[in-house]
Amino acid sequence: MKSRGQRVAGIILAAGASTRMGKPKQLLPVHGQTLLGLIIDEALKSDLDKVFLVLGHHAEEIRAALGKTPNHPKLKVIENSLYKKGISTSIRAGLSKAEEDHDNVMILLADMPHIDARLINLLLQRFLKSCLPLGAVSIKGKRSHPVIFGRKLYRELHQLKGDVGARELFLRYGEQVCLVEPEGFYDDRDIDTLKDYISHSVSQIP
Repeated sequence: MKSRGQRVAGIILAAGASTRMGKPKQLLPVHGQTLLGLIIDEALKSDLDKVFLVLGHHAEEIRAALGKTPNHPKLKVIENSLYKKGISTSIRAGLSKAEEDHDNVMILLADMPHIDARLINLLLQRFLKSCLPLGAVSIKGKRSHPVIFGRKLYRELHQLKGDVGARELFLRYGEQVCLVEPEGFYDDRDIDTLKDYISHSVSQIP
């Protein structure tokens, strides 16, 4: 069994209203399933000890579309009633459930279809080995996602406000970040608009 300091929870942020898409992008078809279902499957296949899925806009519709997945013993679904106040509320909602039993949390964005279990595991392993408080995937020296935080920064994550992620923490602690280059090609683009979706190789639009 892992020691407490080695336990890592994943927090999938999927509460947004997809305003630029015009419909829930979490439900876009990708490789025979939904965009959200894809990232959940990869997170569950990874070495993350627990996965917390944060829903908000159209939560019931999205939960229903996931079928039996919410029953997976490694997955916990959280509904963030404050999602309209920004992404920080989803980070705090996930962290509130994860922090008791996990000394590290990895933030996963639900609109990045190329995040897979292999990348998650690589970041997780390198971060834990580094003993640093922050970690992130890096593309040619530029910080990207996923990102990971140790318990040392939980208090500051809880203080996040509005529609901003934890970018400020990376700026504040820039010399304490474990940056991990993917092994092989990794497309770190997210999907915000229909144009983004069509431009991705995952698009199933004819």
